[in-house]
Amino acid sequence: MRATVKDVAALAGVSPKTVSNVINGVVFVRPDTRARVEKALTELDYVPNLSARGLRNGRTGVIALALPDLATPYSAEMAHHFVEAAHERGWGIQIEETGARPEREEQLLSRARAQMVDGLVLNPIVSDEFALPDDSAHLPPAVLIGEVEQDRLDQVRVDPDQAAYDMTTMLIGLGHRRIAVLGSPVRTNTFTARLRTAGYRRALADAGIRHDPVLEIGCDDWEPHGGASAMDAFLDRSPLPDALFCFTDSLAIGALSALWRRGIQVPQGISVAGFDDIAHGEYASPPLTTVSFDKRAFTDAALDRLEARITDRARDTTLITVQHRIIVRESTRAV
Repeated sequence: MRATVKDVAALAGVSPKTVSNVINGVVFVRPDTRARVEKALTELDYVPNLSARGLRNGRTGVIALALPDLATPYSAEMAHHFVEAAHERGWGIQIEETGARPEREEQLLSRARAQMVDGLVLNPIVSDEFALPDDSAHLPPAVLIGEVEQDRLDQVRVDPDQAAYDMTTMLIGLGHRRIAVLGSPVRTNTFTARLRTAGYRRALADAGIRHDPVLEIGCDDWEPHGGASAMDAFLDRSPLPDALFCFTDSLAIGALSALWRRGIQVPQGISVAGFDDIAHGEYASPPLTTVSFDKRAFTDAALDRLEARITDRARDTTLITVQHRIIVRESTRAV
Protein backbone atom coordinates (compact mmCIF):
# COMPACT_ATOMS: atom_id res chain seq x y z
CA MET A 1 0.00 0.00 0.00
CA ARG A 2 1.23 3.49 -0.86
CA ALA A 3 1.98 5.54 2.28
CA THR A 4 -0.30 8.57 2.67
CA VAL A 5 0.25 12.01 4.12
CA LYS A 6 -1.73 10.88 7.17
CA ASP A 7 0.65 7.93 7.64
CA VAL A 8 3.64 10.27 7.53
CA ALA A 9 1.96 12.70 9.93
CA ALA A 10 1.23 9.91 12.43
CA LEU A 11 4.81 8.64 12.37
CA ALA A 12 6.29 12.14 12.70
CA GLY A 13 3.78 13.26 15.35
CA VAL A 14 2.59 16.26 13.37
CA SER A 15 -0.52 17.29 11.48
CA PRO A 16 -1.10 16.30 7.82
CA LYS A 17 -0.99 20.03 6.99
CA THR A 18 2.57 20.24 8.35
CA VAL A 19 3.59 17.27 6.22
CA SER A 20 2.11 19.03 3.15
CA ASN A 21 4.01 22.21 4.02
CA VAL A 22 7.28 20.27 4.17
CA ILE A 23 6.58 18.47 0.89
CA ASN A 24 5.55 21.62 -0.98
CA GLY A 25 8.20 23.84 0.57
CA VAL A 26 6.06 26.97 0.40
CA VAL A 27 5.51 27.57 4.14
CA PHE A 28 8.18 27.90 6.83
CA VAL A 29 8.47 24.83 9.06
CA ARG A 30 10.73 24.75 12.12
CA PRO A 31 13.98 22.86 11.38
CA ASP A 32 13.42 20.19 14.07
CA THR A 33 9.87 19.56 12.83
CA ARG A 34 11.03 19.45 9.22
CA ALA A 35 13.70 16.91 10.18
CA ARG A 36 11.11 14.63 11.81
CA VAL A 37 8.84 14.82 8.80
CA GLU A 38 11.66 14.16 6.34
CA LYS A 39 12.77 11.16 8.42
CA ALA A 40 9.22 9.78 8.33
CA LEU A 41 8.98 10.40 4.57
CA THR A 42 12.15 8.37 4.08
CA GLU A 43 11.12 5.53 6.42
CA LEU A 44 7.74 5.15 4.73
CA ASP A 45 9.17 5.61 1.23
CA TYR A 46 6.49 8.23 0.63
CA VAL A 47 5.82 9.15 -3.00
CA PRO A 48 3.46 12.08 -3.72
CA ASN A 49 0.33 11.13 -5.65
CA LEU A 50 0.42 13.92 -8.20
CA SER A 51 -2.78 12.91 -9.93
CA ALA A 52 -4.71 12.96 -6.66
CA ARG A 53 -3.15 16.28 -5.74
CA GLY A 54 -4.22 17.69 -9.08
CA LEU A 55 -7.80 16.59 -8.54
CA ARG A 56 -7.91 18.38 -5.19
CA ASN A 57 -6.26 21.70 -6.05
CA GLY A 58 -6.03 21.74 -9.85
CA ARG A 59 -2.24 21.42 -9.75
CA THR A 60 0.18 18.72 -10.77
CA GLY A 61 3.21 19.80 -8.75
CA VAL A 62 5.19 19.86 -12.01
CA ILE A 63 6.49 22.85 -13.96
CA ALA A 64 8.18 22.98 -17.36
CA LEU A 65 11.46 24.66 -18.31
CA ALA A 66 11.97 25.33 -22.02
CA LEU A 67 15.44 26.23 -23.32
CA PRO A 68 16.56 26.71 -26.93
CA ASP A 69 19.45 24.22 -27.04
CA LEU A 70 20.20 21.83 -24.19
CA ALA A 71 23.58 20.90 -25.72
CA THR A 72 25.10 24.28 -24.89
CA PRO A 73 27.10 24.81 -21.69
CA TYR A 74 25.01 27.86 -20.80
CA SER A 75 21.71 25.94 -21.09
CA ALA A 76 23.15 23.02 -19.13
CA GLU A 77 24.21 25.29 -16.28
CA MET A 78 20.87 27.09 -16.21
CA ALA A 79 18.96 23.79 -16.27
CA HIS A 80 21.03 22.55 -13.32
CA HIS A 81 20.14 25.61 -11.25
CA PHE A 82 16.45 25.41 -12.17
CA VAL A 83 16.27 21.72 -11.20
CA GLU A 84 17.90 22.43 -7.84
CA ALA A 85 15.68 25.44 -7.11
CA ALA A 86 12.50 23.63 -8.17
CA HIS A 87 13.37 20.61 -6.02
CA GLU A 88 13.76 22.86 -2.99
CA ARG A 89 10.24 24.14 -3.61
CA GLY A 90 8.85 20.61 -3.80
CA TRP A 91 8.23 20.81 -7.55
CA GLY A 92 8.98 18.31 -10.24
CA ILE A 93 10.44 19.86 -13.37
CA GLN A 94 10.02 18.84 -16.99
CA ILE A 95 12.80 20.11 -19.27
CA GLU A 96 12.06 20.83 -22.91
CA GLU A 97 14.17 21.93 -25.88
CA THR A 98 12.59 24.36 -28.33
CA GLY A 99 15.37 24.60 -30.88
CA ALA A 100 14.55 28.34 -30.91
CA ARG A 101 11.50 27.40 -33.01
CA PRO A 102 8.35 29.50 -32.42
CA GLU A 103 6.01 26.58 -33.16
CA ARG A 104 7.54 24.57 -30.30
CA GLU A 105 7.19 27.56 -27.98
CA GLU A 106 3.52 27.82 -28.96
CA GLN A 107 2.99 24.11 -28.24
CA LEU A 108 4.50 24.49 -24.78
CA LEU A 109 2.26 27.44 -23.98
CA SER A 110 -0.76 25.37 -25.04
CA ARG A 111 0.34 22.43 -22.91
CA ALA A 112 0.75 24.61 -19.85
CA ARG A 113 -2.63 26.19 -20.50
CA ALA A 114 -4.17 22.69 -20.59
CA GLN A 115 -2.86 22.13 -17.04
CA MET A 116 -0.48 19.31 -18.00
CA VAL A 117 2.00 21.39 -16.00
CA ASP A 118 1.32 24.08 -13.40
CA GLY A 119 3.45 26.69 -15.14
CA LEU A 120 6.22 27.31 -17.61
CA VAL A 121 9.60 29.05 -17.66
CA LEU A 122 10.47 29.82 -21.28
CA ASN A 123 13.57 31.26 -22.95
CA PRO A 124 12.49 32.56 -26.39
CA ILE A 125 15.21 33.61 -28.81
CA VAL A 126 13.72 35.09 -31.97
CA SER A 127 11.81 38.08 -30.67
CA ASP A 128 9.88 38.96 -33.84
CA GLU A 129 8.55 35.39 -34.15
CA PHE A 130 7.62 34.88 -30.50
CA ALA A 131 3.85 35.28 -30.51
CA LEU A 132 1.51 35.32 -27.51
CA PRO A 133 -2.19 34.50 -27.83
CA ASP A 134 -4.35 37.57 -28.40
CA ASP A 135 -6.48 36.82 -25.34
CA SER A 136 -4.36 37.40 -22.23
CA ALA A 137 -6.93 35.61 -20.07
CA HIS A 138 -6.00 32.34 -21.77
CA LEU A 139 -2.27 32.65 -21.13
CA PRO A 140 -0.88 29.97 -18.79
CA PRO A 141 1.18 30.87 -15.71
CA ALA A 142 4.49 31.58 -17.40
CA VAL A 143 7.72 33.49 -16.88
CA LEU A 144 10.09 34.46 -19.67
CA ILE A 145 13.85 34.46 -19.12
CA GLY A 146 16.22 36.38 -21.33
CA GLU A 147 15.42 39.38 -23.46
CA VAL A 148 12.04 39.48 -25.19
CA GLU A 149 10.22 42.59 -26.44
CA GLN A 150 6.89 42.16 -24.63
CA ASP A 151 5.08 43.26 -21.47
CA ARG A 152 2.33 40.65 -21.05
CA LEU A 153 4.28 37.98 -19.16
CA ASP A 154 6.61 38.22 -16.18
CA GLN A 155 10.23 38.38 -17.25
CA VAL A 156 13.64 37.90 -15.63
CA ARG A 157 16.79 39.03 -17.40
CA VAL A 158 20.21 40.61 -17.19
CA ASP A 159 20.29 44.10 -18.71
CA PRO A 160 22.00 43.34 -22.06
CA ASP A 161 22.46 46.95 -23.11
CA GLN A 162 24.10 48.01 -19.84
CA ALA A 163 26.22 44.86 -19.59
CA ALA A 164 27.57 45.37 -23.12
CA TYR A 165 28.17 49.04 -22.32
CA ASP A 166 30.11 48.12 -19.18
CA MET A 167 32.27 45.52 -20.95
CA THR A 168 33.05 47.86 -23.85
CA THR A 169 33.87 50.67 -21.41
CA MET A 170 36.22 48.34 -19.53
CA LEU A 171 38.04 47.48 -22.78
CA ILE A 172 38.30 51.18 -23.64
CA GLY A 173 39.73 51.77 -20.16
CA LEU A 174 42.47 49.24 -20.95
CA GLY A 175 43.54 51.50 -23.83
CA HIS A 176 41.78 49.71 -26.71
CA ARG A 177 40.23 51.85 -29.40
CA ARG A 178 39.54 49.52 -32.33
CA ILE A 179 37.10 47.19 -30.58
CA ALA A 180 35.13 44.59 -32.51
CA VAL A 181 32.00 42.73 -31.40
CA LEU A 182 31.13 39.19 -32.43
CA GLY A 183 27.47 38.10 -32.53
CA SER A 184 25.65 40.93 -34.28
CA PRO A 185 22.43 39.73 -35.97
CA VAL A 186 22.57 38.66 -39.60
CA ARG A 187 19.37 36.79 -40.56
CA THR A 188 17.85 36.11 -37.13
CA ASN A 189 16.18 39.02 -35.38
CA THR A 190 17.23 38.50 -31.77
CA PHE A 191 16.35 41.23 -29.31
CA THR A 192 19.38 40.21 -27.22
CA ALA A 193 21.81 40.80 -30.08
CA ARG A 194 20.24 44.16 -30.89
CA LEU A 195 20.47 45.35 -27.29
CA ARG A 196 24.06 44.19 -26.79
CA THR A 197 25.05 45.87 -30.03
CA ALA A 198 23.32 49.06 -28.85
CA GLY A 199 25.23 48.99 -25.54
CA TYR A 200 28.52 48.55 -27.40
CA ARG A 201 27.78 51.49 -29.70
CA ARG A 202 26.71 53.68 -26.77
CA ALA A 203 29.99 53.04 -24.95
CA LEU A 204 31.99 53.95 -28.06
CA ALA A 205 30.01 57.15 -28.49
CA ASP A 206 30.45 58.17 -24.85
CA ALA A 207 34.22 57.66 -25.22
CA GLY A 208 34.33 59.72 -28.42
CA ILE A 209 35.29 56.70 -30.57
CA ARG A 210 33.87 56.59 -34.09
CA HIS A 211 31.58 53.64 -34.74
CA ASP A 212 32.91 51.40 -37.53
CA PRO A 213 30.28 48.98 -38.94
CA VAL A 214 33.09 46.73 -40.23
CA LEU A 215 33.92 45.85 -36.62
CA GLU A 216 30.41 44.46 -35.97
CA ILE A 217 30.98 40.81 -36.90
CA GLY A 218 27.71 39.15 -37.81
CA CYS A 219 26.95 35.69 -36.46
CA ASP A 220 23.57 34.09 -35.73
CA ASP A 221 25.08 30.84 -34.40
CA TRP A 222 26.23 31.78 -30.90
CA GLU A 223 28.26 28.59 -30.34
CA PRO A 224 32.01 27.80 -30.71
CA HIS A 225 31.81 26.61 -34.33
CA GLY A 226 29.82 29.71 -35.26
CA GLY A 227 32.29 31.97 -33.49
CA ALA A 228 35.28 30.30 -35.12
CA SER A 229 33.77 30.50 -38.61
CA ALA A 230 32.71 34.13 -38.24
CA MET A 231 36.11 35.11 -36.84
CA ASP A 232 37.93 33.35 -39.70
CA ALA A 233 35.77 35.11 -42.27
CA PHE A 234 36.40 38.48 -40.62
CA LEU A 235 40.18 38.01 -40.42
CA ASP A 236 40.30 36.97 -44.08
CA ARG A 237 39.06 40.42 -45.09
CA SER A 238 39.95 42.81 -42.24
CA PRO A 239 42.94 43.79 -40.09
CA LEU A 240 43.15 42.45 -36.55
CA PRO A 241 41.29 44.72 -34.08
CA ASP A 242 42.69 45.77 -30.70
CA ALA A 243 40.01 43.87 -28.77
CA LEU A 244 37.10 41.54 -29.39
CA PHE A 245 33.92 41.46 -27.31
CA CYS A 246 31.90 38.29 -27.98
CA PHE A 247 28.19 38.18 -27.12
CA THR A 248 28.55 34.75 -25.46
CA ASP A 249 31.43 32.86 -23.89
CA SER A 250 30.83 30.05 -26.40
CA LEU A 251 31.39 32.52 -29.25
CA ALA A 252 34.55 33.69 -27.51
CA ILE A 253 35.87 30.12 -27.18
CA GLY A 254 35.34 29.65 -30.91
CA ALA A 255 37.11 32.93 -31.63
CA LEU A 256 40.05 31.89 -29.41
CA SER A 257 40.39 28.74 -31.49
CA ALA A 258 40.41 30.70 -34.76
CA LEU A 259 43.04 33.10 -33.41
CA TRP A 260 45.21 30.24 -32.09
CA ARG A 261 45.17 28.51 -35.50
CA ARG A 262 46.49 31.71 -37.07
CA GLY A 263 49.25 32.08 -34.48
CA ILE A 264 47.68 35.19 -32.93
CA GLN A 265 48.38 35.36 -29.20
CA VAL A 266 45.72 36.38 -26.67
CA PRO A 267 45.96 38.88 -25.00
CA GLN A 268 49.34 39.97 -26.44
CA GLY A 269 47.95 40.40 -29.96
CA ILE A 270 44.30 41.01 -29.10
CA SER A 271 42.16 41.14 -25.97
CA VAL A 272 39.12 38.84 -25.99
CA ALA A 273 36.06 38.99 -23.73
CA GLY A 274 32.79 37.07 -23.51
CA PHE A 275 29.38 37.09 -21.85
CA ASP A 276 27.62 34.62 -19.47
CA ASP A 277 30.54 33.34 -17.34
CA ILE A 278 30.12 29.65 -18.18
CA ALA A 279 32.49 27.23 -16.42
CA HIS A 280 34.27 26.44 -19.70
CA GLY A 281 35.32 30.07 -20.00
CA GLU A 282 37.21 30.06 -16.70
CA TYR A 283 39.24 27.08 -17.92
CA ALA A 284 39.83 28.29 -21.47
CA SER A 285 43.35 29.14 -22.57
CA PRO A 286 43.74 31.89 -21.56
CA PRO A 287 40.94 32.15 -18.96
CA LEU A 288 38.20 34.36 -20.35
CA THR A 289 37.21 37.83 -19.21
CA THR A 290 33.41 37.89 -19.14
CA VAL A 291 30.12 39.43 -18.05
CA SER A 292 28.94 37.43 -15.05
CA PHE A 293 25.70 37.18 -13.08
CA ASP A 294 24.48 35.01 -10.23
CA LYS A 295 22.71 32.16 -12.05
CA ARG A 296 21.13 30.79 -8.89
CA ALA A 297 19.75 34.22 -7.98
CA PHE A 298 18.42 34.41 -11.54
CA THR A 299 16.63 31.05 -11.30
CA ASP A 300 15.25 31.84 -7.84
CA ALA A 301 13.82 35.12 -9.16
CA ALA A 302 12.17 33.31 -12.08
CA LEU A 303 10.61 30.60 -9.89
CA ASP A 304 9.48 33.17 -7.32
CA ARG A 305 7.67 35.00 -10.10
CA LEU A 306 6.18 31.78 -11.43
CA GLU A 307 4.96 30.73 -7.99
CA ALA A 308 3.35 34.13 -7.48
CA ARG A 309 1.71 33.93 -10.91
CA ILE A 310 0.34 30.43 -10.24
CA THR A 311 -1.13 31.64 -6.94
CA ASP A 312 -2.57 34.88 -8.34
CA ARG A 313 -3.17 34.91 -12.07
CA ALA A 314 -4.45 38.51 -11.98
CA ARG A 315 -1.35 40.12 -10.45
CA ASP A 316 0.52 42.81 -12.37
CA THR A 317 3.34 41.63 -14.61
CA THR A 318 6.89 42.40 -13.52
CA LEU A 319 10.28 42.75 -15.16
CA ILE A 320 13.14 41.74 -12.88
CA THR A 321 16.71 42.65 -13.79
CA VAL A 322 19.44 40.56 -12.16
CA GLN A 323 22.66 42.45 -11.47
CA HIS A 324 25.77 41.70 -13.52
CA ARG A 325 29.48 42.31 -13.03
CA ILE A 326 32.62 42.20 -15.14
CA ILE A 327 35.09 39.45 -14.24
CA VAL A 328 38.55 40.28 -15.60
CA ARG A 329 40.77 37.29 -16.38
CA GLU A 330 43.90 36.69 -18.45
CA SER A 331 42.31 37.04 -21.90
CA THR A 332 42.42 40.86 -21.68
CA ARG A 333 45.23 43.28 -20.86
CA ALA A 334 46.06 46.96 -20.84
CA VAL A 335 47.98 48.48 -23.74
